[in-house]
Amino acid sequence: MASTNAFTPHRLPSTRLRVSNPVLFSSTQEDEAAIKNASSGVQQLGLITFDLDDTLYPIDKVVEAANEGFVESMEQYGFPGVSAFDIVETGKIVREEIAEEDPEYAAGLTHTEIRELAIRREMEKVILKRKLQETADDWATPVDSLTAVVKKHAETWAKNAVSESIVDAVLRSWEMARHHAAERYIFPHVLDSLKTIKAEHPGVIIGAVTDGRANPLLMTFTLAPYFDFCMSWEDHQGGRKKFFQNLGDVHEEAELTWIYDAARHQYATLKQANDAINSAKNNEEIKPLVWPDHYDDLAWVHVGDDKAFDVGGSHACGAKTILVELPKALGQTAPFRFDTSIAQPSWATTTKKELEARIQMNTAAEEYINVQINTMERLPIAINEILRGDA
Repeated sequence: MASTNAFTPHRLPSTRLRVSNPVLFSSTQEDEAAIKNASSGVQQLGLITFDLDDTLYPIDKVVEAANEGFVESMEQYGFPGVSAFDIVETGKIVREEIAEEDPEYAAGLTHTEIRELAIRREMEKVILKRKLQETADDWATPVDSLTAVVKKHAETWAKNAVSESIVDAVLRSWEMARHHAAERYIFPHVLDSLKTIKAEHPGVIIGAVTDGRANPLLMTFTLAPYFDFCMSWEDHQGGRKKFFQNLGDVHEEAELTWIYDAARHQYATLKQANDAINSAKNNEEIKPLVWPDHYDDLAWVHVGDDKAFDVGGSHACGAKTILVELPKALGQTAPFRFDTSIAQPSWATTTKKELEARIQMNTAAEEYINVQINTMERLPIAINEILRGDA
C-alpha cells in the first residue's frame, strides 16, 4: 500500500484551533497568558488532544480486567461457562467469516460491533446446548443421536431466543468494567502532568481522540476533571469505514484527517459558545452559533502512542505531535504490536493484511514526530519545548 502521502498536511498551520474553557478559566486569564507569551516569543497553547489506550493507561491490563467483568455479567444473565478467551476468539472468527463474504464491510467493523456479534454468538451457543439437551431428555435419547433436521431447528431457535437487550446489557457491563480498570491502572504521572498543563496554560482545552468506546469523561475519579470532550472514531462511522477499507486497498491512501477535522470542529463550536458567554458577561451583542469554517493560529498538540494513527493523522491536520513510548515494565503494548515476529496481544483482532499496512504507515509517519517521551512526567516539558519552537 502506498502510504507516504497519507500524512501530507491538508491545511496551513494557521488553521490550528484555539478554544477557551468557560468553566475553569476566565477571559482575563486567557488575555494575560496571551500577552505574556507574545512578549516572550512563545506560542500559546490552545488545544491538546490525547489518544487514550496505551497512552494514558495500559490497554492490555484494562482489557483483561474488563473481560473478567464480562464473564461475571454473562453468568449474571444466565450464561455461565463462557470465558474471556472464548469471547476474544469468537470475535476473531466472526470477523474472518464476514471478511470472506464482504471484505469491505468487515474492514469497517468497529471494536464494539465485533464484540457485540461475539457476545451474541456465545449466547447462541449456550442456548443451543440447552435446547438440544432438553429435546434429548424429552425423547429419552442422547444428544448425539438427534437428527440433523432437529439440530438445524434448534439452531434457529437459539438465534431467535437471544435477547438484544441482554446483549446490550452485557456489552455495557464490559464497557463499565473497562472504564473502572482504566482508572485503576492509569500510568504514573498522568494526573500530575494534566494538572500542571492546566495550570501553565490557562484557557487550554483538553480532548480525547480514540478508536474505541473509552471516554475520559466517564472516568470520574481520575481523568474527567481535566478533559473537556471526547471524540471517538466509532461516532464517525463514515470516515472510519472508509479509512479501514482504504487500509486494505493497495490503490488507495488511508487518511485519518476525518477524525481530527471532526475534533477541530468540536473545539471551534466550544469556542463560539465560550465567546457568547463572555459577551453576555460584558453586556455585548451575542452572535448566533454557526457551523465553524475557520480556526485561529494558536498551537495544537496531539499526544499518543501510535505513529500512524496519532502522529501521522494529527500532523496532516496541523498538529504538533508527542509520541509516548513507555518502559515495557509499565505494560504498554504499542511498541510491540507491530512486530510480526512475535504473537500479538490476545485481544487484538487486526488481520495480517491490516498489520502489514499499519507497519508501512508507521514508517512513513516517523518523520512527523516532534517530541518523543518515555515518561508521562516529561509531558509538560515536551509541550513547552514545542511552544518555544525547540522541537
